[in-house]
Amino acid sequence: MYNYRLKIEYSGKNYSGWQIQPNVNTVQGEILKAVDIITGVQINLIGSGRTDSGVHALGQVANFQLHKQLDLYKFKHSLNSLLAEDISISDVTEVPLEFHSRFDAKKRSYLYLFTKDKSPFYNNFSSHYPPIFDLEISQLNEISKLLLGEHDFTSFSKKKTDTENMVCNISLAHWRRVKNKIIFRIDGNRFLHGMVRTIVGTVLEIAERKKSADEIIKILNQKSRESAGKSVEAKGLFLLNVKY
Repeated sequence: MYNYRLKIEYSGKNYSGWQIQPNVNTVQGEILKAVDIITGVQINLIGSGRTDSGVHALGQVANFQLHKQLDLYKFKHSLNSLLAEDISISDVTEVPLEFHSRFDAKKRSYLYLFTKDKSPFYNNFSSHYPPIFDLEISQLNEISKLLLGEHDFTSFSKKKTDTENMVCNISLAHWRRVKNKIIFRIDGNRFLHGMVRTIVGTVLEIAERKKSADEIIKILNQKSRESAGKSVEAKGLFLLNVKY
């Protein structure tokens, strides 16, 4: 038995998220179909985590096991030839049998991108939201740094979830401005369903309403989705990378 790890990039625009679902296009589903054509085997493709409908990835990781050894260069080329242009396999490696892309992940990093000006090149990959550029980056960072450490993030998760453990450990939550763009990066050991987009929307809401940074601690402590702000749109969010 052999275990193979894929590093995957994709635009989420045309997909209902990563995880395979009936009657809709998903990234996992497209890769499964392509591997089946190449190998003649229906594999179990394990992703490092789910991304929601419309969310992109620069460094999604997945693994699968197969009874036969693959020519990695040929397999990568064949897989990319079968996949649509909005999904790319950037790397294929053989890994130990015990490797599990989800359970072995130590840190996941996400980026959220805001643009000030309308642009046909960024329209599908950022949130065009000029009001954010009137805010102080230092203020956004002051609010966000209070999320660092281990907390129960129930308030920032979608209400309908089968996840029982709502505790996540956030190691980085930082905003920066690069000319006419603002980028938010957040790193953590794990993330709940809808968590990153709700964090971004809540931080913006606190800053725009000129509330104290401590407001985000109150929201955490309430453990209620209704206490947090609105989620920002999916198209500005990227799964940057997964560390093992």
